[in-house]
Amino acid sequence: MSADQLLVAADVYTMSAGRIGAFVAGGLGAAGVVFGVLAMRRNTGSRAIIALALGLVGMVIGGVVVATSDSGIGTGNGRGGAYVALVVGLASVVLGTLARRRSTAG
Repeated sequence: MSADQLLVAADVYTMSAGRIGAFVAGGLGAAGVVFGVLAMRRNTGSRAIIALALGLVGMVIGGVVVATSDSGIGTGNGRGGAYVALVVGLASVVLGTLARRRSTAG
């Protein structure tokens, strides 16, 4: 193997494109969870739709980061954060769906 072919993990403080994408996806998913919880507490359909949208966008971005990363977790390409973003985005979608069903049922 030549020196050009070696994969070197990114520095801890380096913000690669994958890390930024995973950070944005996780933030959108977390915001969606907040809106989902608020929608569950106050039976409003608009917050439920926002939770659904934020969760879906977070999952799409997280999925793109996972699909385009070229190596494993801990190498600095954002794959670990993208997996977290997928889970948080899914939680946002579930909360938004439950809140939407509650707001239309009553």
